[in-house]
Amino acid sequence: MSAPFYKFGMFGDEALLIVAFLLGIGFGFFLERAGFGSARKLTAQFYFRDLAVFKVMFTAIVVAGLGVFYLGWAGVLDVSLIYMSPTYLVPQIVGGLLLGIGFTIGGYCPGTSLVGVATGSLDAVVYGLGIFAGIFVFGEIFPAITGFFTSTAMGELTLPQAFHLSYGLVLFAVVLMAVGGFAGAGWVERRMAAKDAAAANAAAAQEA
Repeated sequence: MSAPFYKFGMFGDEALLIVAFLLGIGFGFFLERAGFGSARKLTAQFYFRDLAVFKVMFTAIVVAGLGVFYLGWAGVLDVSLIYMSPTYLVPQIVGGLLLGIGFTIGGYCPGTSLVGVATGSLDAVVYGLGIFAGIFVFGEIFPAITGFFTSTAMGELTLPQAFHLSYGLVLFAVVLMAVGGFAGAGWVERRMAAKDAAAANAAAAQEA
């Protein structure tokens, strides 16, 4: 019998909550150890000085994609039982833009803000309060925007389905993108470090 374990009834709702709690604690711990509980670390990517967030997220995508592909190929994972959120193209694009704007202005995403709250960062506390306020406002206005929220429905759409390509080929393209992205990110970081060093040296020379 292949995973997912919960859908096969190998543990119940109570055990699922415990597993989710433990995974959440572990995820938050590693985010904090990577420095992602700091808005300075997170916003450094927007100035191209530290692209660790980009590298970590792309690594997570590649590892998860390869894991699902090979576990499914080996018969360990029943891929058909993996839940996928339905695609609502335009609303999700708008939502992604709003999330990006909030990330840029506030310095956190929802997950990293909770990590910041756990470590006592006051800016993360303010950001977290903003998240809950946004959730409340969204719930209040949802009846008025339901039509937009459910527009451009495309069902459970994947990239292989959208481009009529095999899963393996799309995954290979993503891996190549990751390798190129990592190389490009390293080059950008070195250029920015050299630029900052030159500016610091010029400022020191003027003071002297």
